[in-house]
Amino acid sequence: MVESVSFRNREVEIAGHLHLPGNFSEDKRYPALVGIHPAGGVKEQTIGHYAKRLAEHGFVTVVYDSSYQGASGGEPRLLEDPATRVEDARCAADFLTTLPFVDSDRMGVFGICAGGGYAISVAQTERRFKAVATVSAAPMGEGSRGFLGHLSPVAEQIGTLEMVAQQRTAEAGGAQPLYAPFVPETLEEINESTPDLLREGYDYYRTPRGQHPNSKGRFLLTSMDKMFAFSAFDQIPELLTQPLLLIAGSKADTKVFSDQAYELSKGPKELFVVDGATHIALYDVPEYVDQAIPRMAEFFAVL
Repeated sequence: MVESVSFRNREVEIAGHLHLPGNFSEDKRYPALVGIHPAGGVKEQTIGHYAKRLAEHGFVTVVYDSSYQGASGGEPRLLEDPATRVEDARCAADFLTTLPFVDSDRMGVFGICAGGGYAISVAQTERRFKAVATVSAAPMGEGSRGFLGHLSPVAEQIGTLEMVAQQRTAEAGGAQPLYAPFVPETLEEINESTPDLLREGYDYYRTPRGQHPNSKGRFLLTSMDKMFAFSAFDQIPELLTQPLLLIAGSKADTKVFSDQAYELSKGPKELFVVDGATHIALYDVPEYVDQAIPRMAEFFAVL
């Protein structure tokens, strides 16, 4: 059962879906989860699929479109602001605590792709989340400063920031905003050297396989300075003491991030590798999702 819900992150109204367990009863109190979608994604895509499956295992699960994106409010549109994304998750936790059938002492958080990075980040300082799980984690700050775990040269990073600074000045003077794609926008942009992450990202986000009218698959270029300033991993050794489950495909070019998070964590942790899966395959391919969901349900049973 799915209900449309809304809550607020300061002045922004957030559009969400609340997935309820089968045989739901308002007289019971349930463990609850917050799910965070990938960059460029919306609640109706992979995060919603995972939420539905986790609700079938007895968890009240809320997923939502992040501020400035999808059906949620906020201007400018398509801003990818990591600090706001983290705050969205806190506000989702606030919302869950207002529901009489939610046990506020048994809440967890999970995320997919960039949402996995944000889940790790928020759990470091949001102690209402008692456990955190990720699927194909790809932290936005670490990912924007390099590519697939390889840090870009400092001069190249500064060059990007100079470009963003010039664009901000132009927009302050009335210029139109510029946008950058998260994945290729046309099939012609893909060739034999295109990484699997981007190749399969096109297949998921730009074809009927996973596309949704609210998922634009691109972001405001002036998001880059905020992304560069953000790190999902910097406080893992000190502050991430909750149990951590990292799910990654053995063939995922982003598995490097799950490996890094696992090495940084000093608390209870598990790296669950799904043999044969790529980054995007864990979004919706039954062979692989059917391995991830039971492991997540078992993991969150500690709540």
